[in-house]
Amino acid sequence: MDSANGQIVDVLLVEDDPGDALLVREALTGSAGSMVRCHVAADGDSAVHFLQRQEEFAQAPRPRLILLDLNLGAMHGLEILAKLKADEQLKTIPVVVLSSSRHPADIHHSYANHASAYVVKPVDLDDFGRAIDVIDACFLRLAEPAPAGGDADMPVHPVPGIQLAGPVN
Repeated sequence: MDSANGQIVDVLLVEDDPGDALLVREALTGSAGSMVRCHVAADGDSAVHFLQRQEEFAQAPRPRLILLDLNLGAMHGLEILAKLKADEQLKTIPVVVLSSSRHPADIHHSYANHASAYVVKPVDLDDFGRAIDVIDACFLRLAEPAPAGGDADMPVHPVPGIQLAGPVN
């Protein structure tokens, strides 16, 4: 899926604040011709069910990107991040933490749990929109997505003699 190639790109936004969710959705999908479909999970359980295609999310698409707030209530965003990165089928999906927290522990633990980026939510509305535009450009239009599936599904490297050391954590 590639928005640059005219295909729909699915994004999962894990955000419990309806105002922030609306801002992100509008920034991702608001332009004419946008090829981004933004799904919103308002809590950790819904996010995990969506990603693992459980219950009402049995037909959910695999997102190309996950935007994850940390302060979600019952399940903290760092718990969700740890679950995702421990799952063979989900660990290659880029996760951008989008949080109001600048606390060094949140930033450290996000990267320690393999977040692709940590972005502090700008307070200014224009800056917020620009931040989402940059995330869109980097992760949806520029970066190549990892193939779906676990390490066991990966083909052998095409260059003879290349020895891969197994799964990269």
